Amino acid sequence: MSLLEIMIALLIGSLLILALVQVFAASRTAYQMSEGMARVQENARFAMDFLQRDIRMAGHYGCVNDQSHLQKEGSLEIHLGAVGDLGNPLNFGVSVVGYEAPNTGPEDTVQIGEGGDLPAGLPATIQALEPLPGSDILVLRYLGTRGAPVTNIVDTGSEEILTLADGSWGALTTDGVAEPTFFGVADCTYVDVFAGSSAGGEGVVTVNIAPTSADTTDLIGRYTPQPSGQSMLYRAESLVYYVAISKASGNPALFRARYLGGAYEAEELVEGIENMQLLYGLDRVADLATAPPSGYISVRQTAGDISAANEAVGWRRVGMVQVGLLASSPNLAAAEQAEARNVLGVDFTPPAENDRLYRASYEATIALRNRLYGN
Repeated sequence: MSLLEIMIALLIGSLLILALVQVFAASRTAYQMSEGMARVQENARFAMDFLQRDIRMAGHYGCVNDQSHLQKEGSLEIHLGAVGDLGNPLNFGVSVVGYEAPNTGPEDTVQIGEGGDLPAGLPATIQALEPLPGSDILVLRYLGTRGAPVTNIVDTGSEEILTLADGSWGALTTDGVAEPTFFGVADCTYVDVFAGSSAGGEGVVTVNIAPTSADTTDLIGRYTPQPSGQSMLYRAESLVYYVAISKASGNPALFRARYLGGAYEAEELVEGIENMQLLYGLDRVADLATAPPSGYISVRQTAGDISAANEAVGWRRVGMVQVGLLASSPNLAAAEQAEARNVLGVDFTPPAENDRLYRASYEATIALRNRLYGN
């Protein structure tokens, strides 16, 4: 072959290789974008599923919900010294409490990557979890989804011991909680929340309540064991949902912390959740001291608005929670965010420098079915 023929062959080969490189690059970009979108959708669905399940349980106090118990004086007793302090993890008199990050209300604008501030009045127990500034925080309290029938209550003189039906202990050890420390015993008239111990063996719970002759504090005087009565024992749940930095990946993630043994124990649920925004629907009955809630939502407020007015009454009025999540792809997705992502009225504008992450917003409106008193 002549030199000219070799040069033409090299030129044609180079053009073919260049075309292949272009096709490969385009395919790789499309794959990264597709994978980023899929991961964002998957993570957001997973996060929403956890949030919806636990939010719906707020106010579950056995046969009768917390709103009904609060209308009848003496039917709800909390033996944990937490009454009146909304920030105490064991204040089961208030089933839902939120904390609003400053400057993240509807119609506010937040630039992604600029950070922010922690909510005002955040309890030290939650600050210890190292939540990410600029994101709202949600606290939920309720009795677990599954209960164990109480078949006997014994008064030892210094404490009370509850015996459960055979094979029912597993109902109290779901979600990886092998040794519950807080319990609630309930029937269709009363509910008591207390610290307890299962050291006596599976199916036997020792209650840290000194028996008295008063029905308001003495379990043996308030509850009739099964099969004659309807007494059930539940695990008492005190949960915190928040956004923090994952120690495994270094990316923002949704966390859930459960109060056990005197402190919150954090659990990473799903990565890629950059921010959580919350709004609360309040019952149209404003004065719950004189009338029960109606079950109809008439106003929507942030946690800051509720706390600024009358937080003790305001949080009892909550019957609906709106959740908004800003989710991002865990890995580079060859994306460029050109417009703001709106989350419950908050505009999250693109970061100062393109980080090539795909982002999307997701919202859900969740009824607290145990708190819709009139329905």
